[in-house]
Amino acid sequence: MDDEKQIRWVGSAYDDLLAFPKDARMEAGFQLGKVQAGLEPADWVVSQVQSRDWGNGPRVIGHTDNAAADSVQPHLRATVGSSYSEERGREICSMAKLVYGLSQSLDGYVDHMKLGPPPPAAFRHFIELVRGLTGVVYGRHMYEIMRYWDEDLPDWDAEDRDFAVAWRSQPKWVVSRSLKSVGPNATLVAGDFEKVIRGLKAELAGEIQVGGPVLAQSLSEAGLIDEYQLYLRPVVLGGGTPFFAGPQPPLHLVASDLIADDVIRLTYVPA
Repeated sequence: MDDEKQIRWVGSAYDDLLAFPKDARMEAGFQLGKVQAGLEPADWVVSQVQSRDWGNGPRVIGHTDNAAADSVQPHLRATVGSSYSEERGREICSMAKLVYGLSQSLDGYVDHMKLGPPPPAAFRHFIELVRGLTGVVYGRHMYEIMRYWDEDLPDWDAEDRDFAVAWRSQPKWVVSRSLKSVGPNATLVAGDFEKVIRGLKAELAGEIQVGGPVLAQSLSEAGLIDEYQLYLRPVVLGGGTPFFAGPQPPLHLVASDLIADDVIRLTYVPA
């Protein structure tokens, strides 16, 4: 398919993909710009979406059954050969997910010194979580706290060292107008941070964590936070820095997980 035909074809295919369930669109990450840039053939990207089992299958606005959808979207039902794997499709085409998660007291405060260290099982959970991240976005204050992990200390145990290794390996973006420099494997973002974060979400895959309530509030107001993870600790602080630094739009609870004894993770997405 030559460039001109591909661009015309992608335009119509993109309209059809809007009829798929929301999770299909997000998971497959159909990105028109990447196709037009030649990173992946348009017909292959669409085939990855239509070949997945999404439970209810594609839907067309104004129609209530798959038979009607098929009659409107015949080209999406065609089998398209490709040497690429579905996993490769996710890697190339999916947008990164921005997740804001912190430990907090039962009354909603995140002061780490008052909360104290997490229990051992929860700490192991956080080690694996950090290992699996694409990167972390910090505000200045949270980044300065986390720089504790930049250099080994003599009283650390094996799990402390494991966390430090995982944390150091992750790319970090630090949003600050006051800092003049940042540490290893970190990039200072002093300008239009919303534009930078939008670019990271479009260019990367996987999960990018957000560190810091004030930065998270700004990103939430910009509509950039995809998921909120509240790790509830059995402590009541009575005051301090709140998890939410300001009003939020309605949220929808999608998961509740027991991470360790007395530590529960509640996961919310924008409603």
